[in-house]
Parts: sequence; C-alpha cells; structure tokens
Amino acid sequence: AGFAKLSLRHFSSKPTAPVGSARAWLSDTTIAPERMPLGHARRVVVKVGTVVVSNSDGTLALSRMGALVEQLRDLVQEGRQVLLVSSGAVGLGRLRLGLAKDVVANPANVIDRQACAAAGQGILMSTYDMMFQRLGITCAQVLITQGDFLSRERYSYLTDTLDRLTSLGVIPIINENDVVTGCSELDTQRIFSDNDKLSALVAAGADADGLALLTDVDAVYTKPPGEPGAERIKIFSPQYEVKIGEKSSLGRGGMSSKIAAARVAASGGVHTVVASGFDVTNIKRIFSGEDIGTLFPAAPRPNKRQRWLTYATTTSGILKVRQSAKERMLSANHDSTVLLADVVGVEGKFGSRGVVSVRDEANQEFARGMVQLDSDAIVDQIIPEGLALSFNAAHTVMSSHDVVILEGM
Repeated sequence: AGFAKLSLRHFSSKPTAPVGSARAWLSDTTIAPERMPLGHARRVVVKVGTVVVSNSDGTLALSRMGALVEQLRDLVQEGRQVLLVSSGAVGLGRLRLGLAKDVVANPANVIDRQACAAAGQGILMSTYDMMFQRLGITCAQVLITQGDFLSRERYSYLTDTLDRLTSLGVIPIINENDVVTGCSELDTQRIFSDNDKLSALVAAGADADGLALLTDVDAVYTKPPGEPGAERIKIFSPQYEVKIGEKSSLGRGGMSSKIAAARVAASGGVHTVVASGFDVTNIKRIFSGEDIGTLFPAAPRPNKRQRWLTYATTTSGILKVRQSAKERMLSANHDSTVLLADVVGVEGKFGSRGVVSVRDEANQEFARGMVQLDSDAIVDQIIPEGLALSFNAAHTVMSSHDVVILEGM
C-alpha cells in the first residue's frame, strides 16, 4: 500500500550538456585537472550501501531511493552509460521475516542471512523497477558470485552482458547472490568481502571510466570524522595513514573496505570517488568534477586479461622461480614465459589452467599467471640447479600471454 502512494518528485534543473559537448568543454575551466576525467566519464558505476538505501529501523528510505533514481536518470540523459551496485537485500529480508537485528548481523549465522537475502532481494529490485519505470528507464537485475570472476569464461560472459545492457540504455542493478554464497566473510573462494569490492571489480571489468562509492561519511578522513583533528583527504595516496572506525552492522563493508575497493578500481584504470550517499545530489556533483569526497586517481588501464589475473582471481598455489628468470621477466624485452628450467619450488596443489602466484627465491610476489601443467607434473620435472638440462626443461609452465607482472601496477 505504501508503494502505491509513492510519487517521485522531479527536481527542477537546467538541462545538462551531453558528455563531450562544446558547452561541457567550456565548463571544464572550473574543474580541477585531476577531476576532469570524471566530468567526461562515459560509463559510470554507482555503489550504494545498506545505510544509504535503508532507514535506521531497516525500512527502505524511499525518498532517498527516489532521488537516487532521478540522479541516475539524469546521467543517462547526459549520454552516459550507468551501472548501479546496490546493497540492502539482507536488511529488508530481516524485516519481512521478523528476525532480530542482532541475530542476522552475526556473520556466523549463515542460514538466516541467506534466508533474509532471498526474501529481501525481490523487495529491493521491485522497488527500483517501479521507480525507474516511472521515469521511463529500464533496469535489469544482475546477481553475481565470486565464481563468476574466478572463471575466465564466465567473467567474459558477464562483462559482455553488461556491455550489451548498457548499450541498450538499460541500467543493470548488481548485487551479490548471497543466497548461494552463504553471506560468510570466511569463504573467500565463494564470496566478495563486501559489495565495495564487487563494485570495484565490476567497474574495472566493464571498462568504466568512473566509480562513485557512496557511504555514510562525506569522504575518507585521516581519522573518524567525529574525532578532533580529523581532516578530509581530497586526493588519496598510499602515504596517508587512516584511522578506521566501525563498519556497518547489516552490511559487510566499512571504511577500510571502501579504501581497498577504491584502490583496486583505480589500479584497474577507473577514477574513483568515496563520498556521502545521504545527499544523493553528490552523484551529479561527482560526475561534474566537483571537489567533493575523496578522489582515487586512476592508473593506466591494464588490458582485460591482466585485470582478471590481477584482481578477479584468487591464487591456488605458489610458483617460485630463479633470480635469472625474474630478471628476464621484468626486463624491457617483456619475455614473461616461465619454463620448467626456471622453477625452483612449488607450494600448494593446483591443476592445469590454475592461477598461481609467481615469487622469487626470497618469497616476494612479482607476477601472477595461469599454468599449463598441474602442480604434481611441475614438481616431478623440476631441474635441480647445477644439473644438465633435459629436453623437458624447455617445456612451458606459463606462456607470456597468461602472465601479468604486478610490479608497478
């Protein structure tokens, strides 16, 4: 009944110039150079957490969601492609099922959290769908698990689908499929640590130009904003020391997860801003290049395969190589092929096509790649140093196109 009475208020605003238009170019004079790529961003990802879409009692913050939807509609009308990553299903499901908040907030209570996710996802999605439909925008539900990123084939299917949806003017609404992943923070093979990391991987994998991580604070501060001496960090760099406060109760994220996710996205070539989601007009301000929140400037964008190997996978073992092999792999010739003769040790059990960490003899990781032989086959054929090399020593363990060098990324 409450949804039937809902009416979305349309904000009155001047029409915005299309991305890359002459009028938009003229307005660039008021944008700081480091923020200019956000003003020009064609494909953008917006992530909203549980605290943004829900009230303190766990009900949907309908007015805030309505304003959020209008802001995303405005981005589409500017000629941008928009993807939304939204939390909130577990909290909504908890209310629908009548479960106590402290019970569901316990990460060890996997089954109840799964049940809440199942009951809440439909409520969350139907609310978004109704709101977007009233504004003439089509949205689509996309539920993702960690396995969709671990598999190279499924990763490609996912990114291709997101490409097609956005090209059709559809806004994909993305969430982790908590019903089948278990909502547990301990199972890193099956789940994302939180939707912050999910949004970072989606943004990098979908070749997004900008990512807005909306949270319950204005920006990343040197310490929790309520503490004396806390200062907003305008542009983040690794040199900053940040004192972290508490994370949200029904979500799995906190400021530490947002910083980690923002750094992953930025390393993947995505300009990222952490800002407050309580004022949803911040979305338009972020992608107009205004100086709000904390900016994580993008690094040069690696190719899609490098991004998958670096960020979307978890390693299943370790391959230790000789110093001579490391020097060759890091040389200007970029010959990153790993031969049996290069290998001095193997840790862990993995099959062929498994992704492993490549380390030097001091156990420092400098590369990551996909092996062509399983761990047992490599161990059986390792050539001890000082012995004559056999024909097998020239066999390839990793081909160069299956290796990504981590140093400098």
